[in-house]
Amino acid sequence: MTENHYTLPELPYDFNALEPVISAEIMKLHYTKHHQGYVTNLNAALDKYHDAEAKRDPAAMIALQSAIRFNGGGHINHSLFWTILAPPQKDPQEPKGALAEKIQRDFGSFDVFKEKFSAATLGIQGSGWGWLGLNKGLGRLEIAVCANQDPLSIQGLAPIFGIDVWEHAYYLQYKNVRADYVKACWQILHWKAIEERFAGVSGIA
Repeated sequence: MTENHYTLPELPYDFNALEPVISAEIMKLHYTKHHQGYVTNLNAALDKYHDAEAKRDPAAMIALQSAIRFNGGGHINHSLFWTILAPPQKDPQEPKGALAEKIQRDFGSFDVFKEKFSAATLGIQGSGWGWLGLNKGLGRLEIAVCANQDPLSIQGLAPIFGIDVWEHAYYLQYKNVRADYVKACWQILHWKAIEERFAGVSGIA
C-alpha cells in the first residue's frame, strides 16, 4: 500500500438518518460495500500503477488507467454525495443567497432548473450521475450527466451537487422506478452545505 492511500470518509449522519427517502439498509450497503469497494480497488490500482512506473512499464501503466478512473471517480463522487444530503424536511426546501440568484439567472427559476435537472438525470441510460456544475470559464451553472463513475471534472465543470442513479443507490427500495427515487431526493438535499460548496467553488459569498 502506498503511503498516500485513500480511506473511506466518515459518514456525517447515521444510516437511518435519511429515511423514509433512503432506507438504512440501502445506506449501509451503499457506504460500507460500494463506496468502500471503490476505495479498496483504487488503492490497489494505484499500488500496481506505482510498481509499473518504477519498472518503466508504460503498457501496464496505460492498462491500469481505466481502473483508476472508475474507482477514483467512484470515491470522488460518493465522498461529495454524502455531504450534500440531510434528513428530509417537512416543507419543500430551496437554495438561498448567491446560489439561488445564480440558478434564477441561468435557468429562469428554481422550478425550471429542478425540472430540467430531473429530466436529464432520469434520461441517463444505464448507470451514472446527474450533476449541477459550475463552468468557471463562462461563469454559469450547467446541468450535466456522467456515465458510470466518471467525475464531473472531466467535462470541465466544478461539481456543486449530484444525484447517484446507479441501481445500488435505490433499487432495494424503489425497484425499477427511478423517477420516484429522483423525485424523493429533492427532500434530502442539504441546501446549506450545497450553498457553502458553491461559495467555495465560485468565490461568491
